[in-house]
Amino acid sequence: MLDQLGDELGDFYRDLHRNPELSLQEHRTAGRVAEKLRAQGFEVSDHVGGTGVVGLLRNGDGPVVMLRADFDALPVEEKTGLPYASSVRAVDPQGHEVPVMHACGHDMHAACLVGAAALLARSTDLWAGTLLLVFQPAEELACGARNMVEDGLFERFPVPDIVLGQHLAPLPAGVIGHSTGPVMAASDSAHVVLHGRGGHGSRPEATIDPVLLGAHVVTRLQGIVAREVPPAETAVVTVGRFQAGAKDNVIPDTAELGINLRAYSAEVRTQVMTAIERIVRAEAAASGAPEPDVEWGTSAPLLVNDPDAASATFAAFTEEFGEQRLMPLPPVAASEDVGVFGEAADAPTVYWFWGGLDPEVFASAMAAGGIDSLPSNHSPHFAPVVEPTLGTGVQALVVAALAWLGKPAVPLA
Repeated sequence: MLDQLGDELGDFYRDLHRNPELSLQEHRTAGRVAEKLRAQGFEVSDHVGGTGVVGLLRNGDGPVVMLRADFDALPVEEKTGLPYASSVRAVDPQGHEVPVMHACGHDMHAACLVGAAALLARSTDLWAGTLLLVFQPAEELACGARNMVEDGLFERFPVPDIVLGQHLAPLPAGVIGHSTGPVMAASDSAHVVLHGRGGHGSRPEATIDPVLLGAHVVTRLQGIVAREVPPAETAVVTVGRFQAGAKDNVIPDTAELGINLRAYSAEVRTQVMTAIERIVRAEAAASGAPEPDVEWGTSAPLLVNDPDAASATFAAFTEEFGEQRLMPLPPVAASEDVGVFGEAADAPTVYWFWGGLDPEVFASAMAAGGIDSLPSNHSPHFAPVVEPTLGTGVQALVVAALAWLGKPAVPLA
C-alpha cells in the first residue's frame, strides 16, 4: 500500500524541506498539513496551541491512539547542496534575521505522519477505534507540547490511551532504534546575568569585572558532574552562551551566560539545578559583585518509554520488519517534549528512532572507525535520503498504530 502514495508524499516532504519555518511561525507548514488531512477525511482543527494541527478519524469502538509529529525548523544555514535545499531567511524572536533549515528531520516527521494518515484512512476495515493525529509546533523551544495541552488539547479532543511518536536519527535508513525505560534526558536551560561595575580597561581596580566572574563560573560549573553527581548517574552541564562587552578596553557592567543541563532522573535534575544556582551566586559573592539574576526557562521532561507498552509495540515492529532491522539503543542525552502529552493524558508513551543515512555511507564510516564524521541532527549538512527513510517512517507509524487498534497489521509491501 505504500505504492499507493506514489511520488506525492516525496514531493510533499521536499516542499516542507524547501520551505522551513521557525518555531511558533509554522503557518505555511500547518496549512499544508491541514490540507492533506482534510483530503483524507479527517476532522481537522488548526491553531491549537498556536500553530498546532489536530486530525481526528473515528472508526467505531476501540482505543484512542495518538500519533504525534513535530514540524518546526532551526536557525541553521543549509549546506547540503540538495536541489530542494532551503534558502529561507526569517526573523527570530529576538528580532534578528537568520537562515532557516530543517536540520533535525521534523519535515520528515510531518511527511511520515501525513503518509500514515493516508494509509490508515484507506484501511478502516482493518482497525477499530479513534486516531488522534497531533502535529506539534515549537519542539525546538520545548514549549509546543505544553502550549497545545494548555490550549485544551485533551478537553477538546479524545484523551488517548497510548501516545506514539518517532524521531529521525543518524542511523542507516531502514533501521529502527528502540529502548525501554528512559529514552531521552530531561533538559533545563538557565539565563544568567552577572552584574559587575564597568570602567576603563586600564583601571581594573576601580571595577568589578563580570567577564572574570563569568570565567570562574564557567570553570566551576564543570565540577558539578565530575564531583557532585554519583558515578552511577548521568548528567551533562553545558555553557552554550557567554556574552559580555563591546570593546576591548572597556570592562562591561554585565555578562550573560546561557546554561543547559541534562539528566535522567528527577533527583539528579534537582541536584544539578541547585548546584548551578549555588555556584553562580557564590562566585558573585566571592567577586564582591551584586546578586546575579538566574532565570530558568526552556524545559523538557524526562522521556520514558512505558515498559509494557514499548514491549508490545516493538514486538509488532519485530514481526513486521524482522529483528535484523531493529537496533537497541542506550538513552540519548538530547531531549524531547513529547512526554508532556503522555503525562497530561495519564497515558503510556512509546517513542522510537529510525535511520535516514545512506546505508553504504554509514557502513563505510563505521569501517573507518566511527560515524562522528557523518552529519547528524542540527548539522547544516544533515540530509536524510528520501527513500527508504520516508517509507520506513510511514510503515513504522502504521504498524505501531495497528498494534493498539486491535486488528491485524495492514500489508505494506
